[in-house]
Amino acid sequence: MTLRETGKIIDLTPYPRPALLDSAQKEEACETLLRFLLRERGMIAAFSATYEKKRSLVRAYMNERAALPVPAEILRIQDQLFWTESTERLLVSPDSITFNGHGIGHYQGDIARLSADAIVNAANSSLLGCFRAGHNCVDNVIHSAAGMQLRDDCAKLIAAQQGEERCGDAKITRAYNLPAKYVLHTVGPMVLREVTQADRAALRSCYLSCLDLCEEAGVDSVAFCCIATGVFNFPREEAAEIAAGTVLNWKLRRPHSRLKVIFNTFLDADAQIYADILRMM
Repeated sequence: MTLRETGKIIDLTPYPRPALLDSAQKEEACETLLRFLLRERGMIAAFSATYEKKRSLVRAYMNERAALPVPAEILRIQDQLFWTESTERLLVSPDSITFNGHGIGHYQGDIARLSADAIVNAANSSLLGCFRAGHNCVDNVIHSAAGMQLRDDCAKLIAAQQGEERCGDAKITRAYNLPAKYVLHTVGPMVLREVTQADRAALRSCYLSCLDLCEEAGVDSVAFCCIATGVFNFPREEAAEIAAGTVLNWKLRRPHSRLKVIFNTFLDADAQIYADILRMM
């Protein structure tokens, strides 16, 4: 699916940033969202709980929710709350990251804080995000911070192509209430017992598909998570070598590309692997 084809299915124009909320307004917004989500589930919407508990329930019910229409007023309130939370996480600009001579850098931390033009989501073949309430996989983290619109966009793309997302391809959506402009969704290979050549080729394709899509979309910076190294079982050391080698070769073939590539890690073990690889580039 080309960028032009995608733009006919979902809106890819810059998403407007809403006004920020103060503490009292955040509590009111959270309460409104929870009432809406509870009513959808046929549950009683009035009970006493801390703000933290109510906010965790909002995330959990969002995670479990199908891609269904949401009233415009609910989306407005959600966007105000979620964008306020994004700014409170303290945004990390690509300008604060050190890049080598090839325009490749590393950032350890929450990918939801990065204000790169695009961030990459390690998606599953449904492309709809993680449905496990409160799960801390990168797919869940990204969808939970972006908002309910992200799942709806992904559902429209899947419906348009009339089938699940193929391993190694990539799709683009707006990032909504994340500090990034876009989310690139790619499905990595699922390793069963041993890594096969097909697995390696599929992982390379994930990176190449995302890089080509960035170039097509005019993206200046992109942050990759560690694709396929979680529940998909790709060994992290080999995955990092494939990721770095694929990105470097792509960059070398395009010496005039302005695209800056960030390898985003969360675990200390992954951070050390990428630090060692980048030191040798």
